[in-house]
Amino acid sequence: MDKRIICELWNLGCDLYFEESLAHHVNFRLGGEVPLLIVPSSKIGFIETLKLLRNEEIDYRILGNGTNILPTDERKKFVVVSTERIDEIEISEAVVYASAGVSFKSLCLAAFENSLSGLEKAFGLPGSVGGAIYMNAGCYGWETAENVLSIEVFDGKEIFEMRPDEAKFGYRSSVFKQNKSLIVLGATFKLVHGERDKIWESMVETMRKRYEKQPLEYPSAGSVFKRPRPDFYVGTAIESLGLKGYQIGGAQISEKHAGFIINRGNAKASDVLELIDYVKSRVKEHYSIELETEIEIWD
Repeated sequence: MDKRIICELWNLGCDLYFEESLAHHVNFRLGGEVPLLIVPSSKIGFIETLKLLRNEEIDYRILGNGTNILPTDERKKFVVVSTERIDEIEISEAVVYASAGVSFKSLCLAAFENSLSGLEKAFGLPGSVGGAIYMNAGCYGWETAENVLSIEVFDGKEIFEMRPDEAKFGYRSSVFKQNKSLIVLGATFKLVHGERDKIWESMVETMRKRYEKQPLEYPSAGSVFKRPRPDFYVGTAIESLGLKGYQIGGAQISEKHAGFIINRGNAKASDVLELIDYVKSRVKEHYSIELETEIEIWD
């Protein structure tokens, strides 16, 4: 990359990591290198970084907590911009603003500390606020869109507020997945006042379910496949095919939850991709259903 651009990024207050392995930054703990990982130190720095990259026509990807991403093994041509330091939370009455880099766990704890209810089922959701908005993340019958009051968006030129109906939320989808030029800077959530003890009990119960049913002790990107229809449970279908524990290289279908693929410690992205294709073919053969991945594949 041009030295002039590097100097401009430094002047914006960004930390820069050259030839950085994505394995250090995604939950799967695998993936190839990117020529540059950019970590802006503020929201303004983040916006100015995006403007610079767009003006210079440099291909980039935005990285939150890296919980839903599978980067392939090859060295990437694009650069990566991290939101990890864009982590503001502001609370007024029962309205909570959180910027894109705030972890959903931190958001849930902030709500609890202020006796605000509405996010209990999301406690332990591994992603960031930006990522949750981007894919309308959900769990245990709850979806991010349920509590969204407004979204702070940057379109490359301007910052503006977007209404939930404009975000076109759907099952694991939003306008941000369809139009990558729209970047989530933060979101405002509408909660309700509740009893602190009951909120905590509900959060603890949510975490109990997670530890009981999900392979949290292994690197993974969470649930791999979208549910093709409301009455079709992908994990149950995979288990019925006798695939629990099935392994290719270092990638394995979890023995605890067949909807998860885990990294046993030495997995390559190619192992995971081969396992995904194998599961898809078996499910199509036995159920005549085409599975789609919930995780994003960066190639």
